[in-house]
Amino acid sequence: MLLVSSFVLAQGTTDPASATRRTNGQATVSGYIKDAANGEGLIGVSVFVKEAGTGITTNSYGFYSLTLPLGTYNLVYSYVGFSKQNRTIDLTSQNVRLDIELKEEGRDLQEVTVSTKREDDNVKSMAMSVNTVEMKTIQKIPALLGEVDVIRSIQLLPGVSTVGEGATGFNVRGGNVDQNLVLLDEAPVYNSSHLFGFFSVFNPDAVKDVKLVKGGIPAVYGGRISSILDVRMKEGNSKKTTVSGGIGLIFSRLTLEQPLFKDKNGQARGSFIIAGRRSYADILAKPFLTGDLKGSRFFFYDLTAKANYRINAKNTIYLSGYLGRDVFGADFGFNWGNTTTSLRWNHVFSDKLFLNTTAFYSNYDYLLDSDLKRKNTKDFFNWKSGIVNYSIKPDFTLFLKNNTLTFGGQAIVYDFQPGLATAASGGEVRTFGLENKYALESALYIGNEQVVSRKLQLQYGLRYSLYNYIGPGEAYEFQTDVPPNQRRFPVSTTTYKRNEPIKTYGNWEPRFSAKYELNEVSSLKMSYNRLAQYIHLVSNTTASTPLDVWTPSTNNIKPQIADQIAGGYFRNLGKTGTEYEVSVELYYKWLQNQVDYIDGADLLLNKYLEGDLLNGKGRAYGAEFFVKKNRGDLTGWVSYTLAKTERFVDGINNNRWFPTRFDKRHTVNIVALYDLNKRWSFSGTFAFATGTPGTFPTNGYLFQGYLVPHNAENSRNNYRIPPYHRLDLAATLQNRKKKPTQKWESNWVFSVYNSYARRNPFSVYFRQAEDKRTVTLNGEQVQIPVAEAVRYSVFATLIPSATYNFKF
Repeated sequence: MLLVSSFVLAQGTTDPASATRRTNGQATVSGYIKDAANGEGLIGVSVFVKEAGTGITTNSYGFYSLTLPLGTYNLVYSYVGFSKQNRTIDLTSQNVRLDIELKEEGRDLQEVTVSTKREDDNVKSMAMSVNTVEMKTIQKIPALLGEVDVIRSIQLLPGVSTVGEGATGFNVRGGNVDQNLVLLDEAPVYNSSHLFGFFSVFNPDAVKDVKLVKGGIPAVYGGRISSILDVRMKEGNSKKTTVSGGIGLIFSRLTLEQPLFKDKNGQARGSFIIAGRRSYADILAKPFLTGDLKGSRFFFYDLTAKANYRINAKNTIYLSGYLGRDVFGADFGFNWGNTTTSLRWNHVFSDKLFLNTTAFYSNYDYLLDSDLKRKNTKDFFNWKSGIVNYSIKPDFTLFLKNNTLTFGGQAIVYDFQPGLATAASGGEVRTFGLENKYALESALYIGNEQVVSRKLQLQYGLRYSLYNYIGPGEAYEFQTDVPPNQRRFPVSTTTYKRNEPIKTYGNWEPRFSAKYELNEVSSLKMSYNRLAQYIHLVSNTTASTPLDVWTPSTNNIKPQIADQIAGGYFRNLGKTGTEYEVSVELYYKWLQNQVDYIDGADLLLNKYLEGDLLNGKGRAYGAEFFVKKNRGDLTGWVSYTLAKTERFVDGINNNRWFPTRFDKRHTVNIVALYDLNKRWSFSGTFAFATGTPGTFPTNGYLFQGYLVPHNAENSRNNYRIPPYHRLDLAATLQNRKKKPTQKWESNWVFSVYNSYARRNPFSVYFRQAEDKRTVTLNGEQVQIPVAEAVRYSVFATLIPSATYNFKF
């Protein structure tokens, strides 16, 4: 049995200046809550005051602050998967600083959980349309080739989908992949996938917290109109040196965590973590590649690192970074990758005022190259594009009685690199392409979370975003008298100097959420938010690729705007009221200024790209049903999403609404995790989804003996490919320790992806069949070609795998 469930890091210590800050008969208790095993700050820990019937949760750095009337109180610190801590504090004479360390519950208690958050979070918290998946859960979910994947895991949540296997990114509530703000320690990641969508860029060994926000988005977030995926990295073990990793069929991982700057008492003032991965399918396949495939390169690697240093009780700094690349091809191929750096400073002004200031750099670049190995210096072609960001963001949190006020601002500088090409023929080199485009986005925001009563809680805020498309560069004015769905040509050109404004947009973005507790185990929630997005991903393929072009809002491309309302019923069930979570959410989203394309649009290295773009509107609505079992040997969840996503563009689909390429009417996900004993655990996932729409020909005609497909109805996305369904299975075996004191821990993970070998369609295309049909024309028998539909599948069989993981 576990002898100690938790302990206090520091007894109730007082701030020397606290007495001067007590006003109106009130005092404050504040501090940090951390994991006793590694010193990591715990996000979302519930701090509940029994006598006052109120409480708060820790922020993204594990900090909390509660202001109460003078008196003596019992505080309960609770976090699912960790033992509760009860503390009695005296607030009759001074403010109290109380730092807590919580220990995980022992396995003997059989409290296996699928998430670490406050126990009644589903009902009690303000959050709706929010899913938090803890890394311990993600690591148990069956994965492709046994490799844990953050992006694939969130696709098992309600309201989240993907176009298909091998598609980069994900879609949330009818939004495109570019409408999700993916953050790694607050720095945006523009392509979250390795190997064309089969794996994500997030190393699971370095990730601490994964939160997906689909609605009710707080004012602190902006820049995208569908969702926020907020990924927080581990800070590194501040207690001891640890090494962990894994050896799989596709790639291997290695992670080092180390305390830094220990004081004379042996307490570390900092720590760091560095984690690396490298795939080696190309190395294993090298002996078997011959002919044109000899020398092929198809691999990816990434390096994730983070360090922190506590200057004193009021100041802590964090430095984190990510570097990753993919290379795919032989002589001709692709190369793309992300680079991010985040520098953050936490400052505690007082028991009530907390500041986090973030400065980040983000660079996503991608290229197409005819000669990856540079053997031929006389004849080659390469094309490079990318997007670079610089930003600074001060974010304040003010903890008041019954109110938590957040306010701050952000400034982002964009450097768009739409394309630069270099071509050589016979040794003669020519460079051509498009000039870089620049923009500045800034925002101010304020929000408040208010406890009106024990039953009613509100969260409201306002964000104002100001966007400037700036020089140097040229701005074009296009024809206005061209019929819809036809290319427009420029009629005038204006040249702008460096930093000279070309076009300015400003948008007010109100946010509002409310929660009303019906009783101790159920509540109603609703939310409304408006969001603006000033950048666009230009792609007219079925699924986005790493080579799609990012472009800013300009004088011809308006910013995307989305308004969303949502409402839901949330309930906890079970003997203790927290074994099961049940929720039903309804949402409706209006989208403005959606980018579409004329037939035959030219998207790469097109100086007049804006003349090939169309402006449309969209709508998305649906219902999300979610049931989750939190405790016991068998845990998991079932989600069902009923949704519809449509778009209207003047001149497309005969001026009628049509389904988007990522519209899926029905999506079902089942996740089951079972702990048989201390050594063996099993898991399985089942996914079903309606097939995505596609534009198919309705008839065809013969031309010089060839069958030419034709869409006589001029319709868009008029058919659907067959439904998608897949069952994945996994088993984990914990290896025995030879001695109780042995530091080496290891396990084997065995998995089968697509276990019943379903040949799921990624797309369906048409071609002329080899056989011909005999028909009678004008009394004569003639043979005519016929068309056949071909199903393209990425995986057409089951894929077994085994991975060895270790830690010491």
